This record gives sequence, C-alpha cells and structure tokens, in this order.
Amino acid sequence: MAVSDADIAFVKELFSGLGPLTHRKMMGGATFYADGQVFAILSSDGQVFLKAKGDFADALQADGSRIFGMNGKTMGYWTLPEAALDDPELACDWAQRALAALS
Repeated sequence: MAVSDADIAFVKELFSGLGPLTHRKMMGGATFYADGQVFAILSSDGQVFLKAKGDFADALQADGSRIFGMNGKTMGYWTLPEAALDDPELACDWAQRALAALS
C-alpha cells in the first residue's frame, strides 16, 4: 500500500516547526527533507521514522523506538517515539536532534 497525500500532509504538519520541508515518494513511502537533508521517512504502512546513528540511535532505542528493516536488512532509521506522534513540539525536538546528529 502506498502512502496517501493525507499521510504526507500529516508528517509535514507534525514537523512544521522545522520550517519548509520537501518530500519525495519512493517505494510506496516517502522521504522527507529539511534544508536538503534527509531526516525522516514515512513507510508504506504509515510509520514515521527518523534517520539516526550513534548516540542518537541509542536515545531513540531507549525511548522504545524500533529500527526500520526491509528484506531482512536493517537501515539507519528508527520509529518516531509514540508520544511524539500527537505532539508536534516533541516531534520537532526529535527531528532537530536527528538533523544535529547527521551534521
């Protein structure tokens, strides 16, 4: 199942505190960019993931996030913590941490 325009609008609204975002649909999901930097994906089943590595990935895991995997391989994306899905301020805090960790 592919993500809908409503799914994409939800993610853009959730992260609207970051400023203008762009997205690109791919493989049934979507990739989200802030200032040209990929920081999040939306899976085809509607889950929001943040790009993460190192200490930031550890922080997400400690908060109950799960790593994204496809075809038996894991990738450097972790689910956005559940509490942030209903709290744009918290979601943006996590997203800013994701962007900072990529720098």
